[in-house]
Amino acid sequence: MKNVVKPNTPLVNHIYTADPSAHVFEGKIYIYPSHDLDHDGPSNDNGDQYAMEDYHVLSMNDFNSECVDHGEVLHAKDIPWVKKQLWAPDAAFKNNTYYLFFPAKDKDDIFRIGVATSSSPAGPFTPQANYIQGSFSIDPAVFVDDDNKAYLYAGGLWGGQLEKWQTGSFNLNADDPDKGGPALGPVIAELSEDMTSFKEAPKEISIIDENGNPILAGDEDKRFFEGAWVHKYNDNYYLSYSTGTTHYIVYAMSKNPYGPFVYKGRILEPVEGWTTHHSIVEFEEKWYLFYHDCSLSGGVDHKRSVKYSELKYNDDGTIQTIDPTK
Repeated sequence: MKNVVKPNTPLVNHIYTADPSAHVFEGKIYIYPSHDLDHDGPSNDNGDQYAMEDYHVLSMNDFNSECVDHGEVLHAKDIPWVKKQLWAPDAAFKNNTYYLFFPAKDKDDIFRIGVATSSSPAGPFTPQANYIQGSFSIDPAVFVDDDNKAYLYAGGLWGGQLEKWQTGSFNLNADDPDKGGPALGPVIAELSEDMTSFKEAPKEISIIDENGNPILAGDEDKRFFEGAWVHKYNDNYYLSYSTGTTHYIVYAMSKNPYGPFVYKGRILEPVEGWTTHHSIVEFEEKWYLFYHDCSLSGGVDHKRSVKYSELKYNDDGTIQTIDPTK
């Protein structure tokens, strides 16, 4: 008897997985998570507790089937520029090639974003020799639009180092944004046709309220912290992300992939564990939210598990808030 994965339960329980990026490739659901390892290292705002070093790919034929682990598809030791910490990845398909985008610390302990390629959505993936020039921070999310243009979104505060790039170059001692001023947004850059370089320098995305005012850094219920994801529904672009300290997944809407994005509300209430990270995908005319929590490990923050829940829209295009405990 096959082990069908039910909503709001771990997709797999033989390894710890987090930060799921879900896509439909070749008629199946593929999930690209990070891989949490058990270790005795420190836990701090730099994120040293998240000492991941490889990636697995998961897949399901549909939501009435079991989840398959395709095994290790990329390891830090095989990427020339990487020192450590393979954090949340994403994947995309273009040019008859599957691309895996991933953040990692380079030899100078600065987070960059790399690319690896495969002929199969299940991998294995072969990394490029160097990271994307001009890339920085964490949590890459790649959106391929209807016109086949591809955009990379990225960024994360604290351990993600985004605040250290406010001047355009890395400053280890940079201060956080003033709480009374605009929050830092994620960045966007269009990718080249071969998906391995930027066509332009990354630009900061503006997230504003209904009156056109920027979301403030001190508004921790709404401000961007990490984990950006972009999807499109009825000609609207949806930017969703984690608020970090308040543990919400929230979203904003725009008619342009560059924004500005107007804050609209919450998608997911807090889950067990500190981090919250997600993706949104359509499959067979329904929409689904993939996320993680720490329930399988009994609340251990760096041992997380990927889950999913159906996502529903209101008639005006806004998203109904999901309670992960129901």
